Amino acid sequence: MHGTVIKNTGFWYTVLTDDGREVDSKVKGNFRLKGIRSTNPVAVGDGVEICVNAEGQALITAIDDRRNYIVRRSTNLSKQSHIIAANVDQAFLVVTVAHPETATTFIDRFLASAEAYSVPVVLVFNKTDLLSDEERRYQELMVRLYETVGYECRQVSAATGEGTDDLRTLLGDRVTLLSGNSGVGKSTLLNLLIPGAGARVADISDAHDTGMHTTTFSEMMPLPGGGWIIDTPGIKGFGSFDMEPEEIGSYFKEIFKFSKDCRFNNCTHTHEPGCAVRKAVEDHYIAESRYRSYISMLQDKDENKYREAY
Repeated sequence: MHGTVIKNTGFWYTVLTDDGREVDSKVKGNFRLKGIRSTNPVAVGDGVEICVNAEGQALITAIDDRRNYIVRRSTNLSKQSHIIAANVDQAFLVVTVAHPETATTFIDRFLASAEAYSVPVVLVFNKTDLLSDEERRYQELMVRLYETVGYECRQVSAATGEGTDDLRTLLGDRVTLLSGNSGVGKSTLLNLLIPGAGARVADISDAHDTGMHTTTFSEMMPLPGGGWIIDTPGIKGFGSFDMEPEEIGSYFKEIFKFSKDCRFNNCTHTHEPGCAVRKAVEDHYIAESRYRSYISMLQDKDENKYREAY
């Protein structure tokens, strides 16, 4: 029997079968032994085969080939990955320039990972209604930066509905991953886009202006106008996984563009003479924040870097 995984609670997977039934399933016992270097060999969005054993329990016995997925370093096992979602058409990365502030390093790491696994990203700048004049100017600079790099950006307020009609247009008939740090308003946005979704909303911690986790598992939900949203737990850190140092530059669009003019083909853009990337940073064609994020990812051999999550 074939279906799609629409919910993952850690031990159980809810599979929506092709004939419209929801079946709670577990992963077959020896499934994890097939060389899958992941803490969750099955992810929301996966197409799977299930069968019912003699005890009446549904078991996932096979996974369809994935057309893409997005992955981060596992929280607990740094040498393994955690697949956030599979078979998505796009990702909405919800960010905030204040209340709380989303670090550009986090944004860039997410974007680089999405590039590596062929997932288009739309940056959704939320909580525009809470911004001071200075914060709003900073947000406009951020939007200009990422649009110049080549990413779609939207400025919205999930609380007031400002700018969200455009998001609905982008969602139509697509499978969209909804991700972001804790506290950026993902649950509020989800409740707006899917009335009745019932996503739990938490207050921001006043002490640190940081978010508190409200989503504890991943779930794929149908949109009223067609398409699906995959809601995921808020992520505090985004450690890169399984990227060789020489590959990382190709996941930063502007660095890849300028690297073609470097004197050496294997230039790391850190110290080599004739480096076109460092020259572009000096000339402000590449933002210093993006270059710092690139350097940070090069240094990810430190196994504890950016492991904190959920």
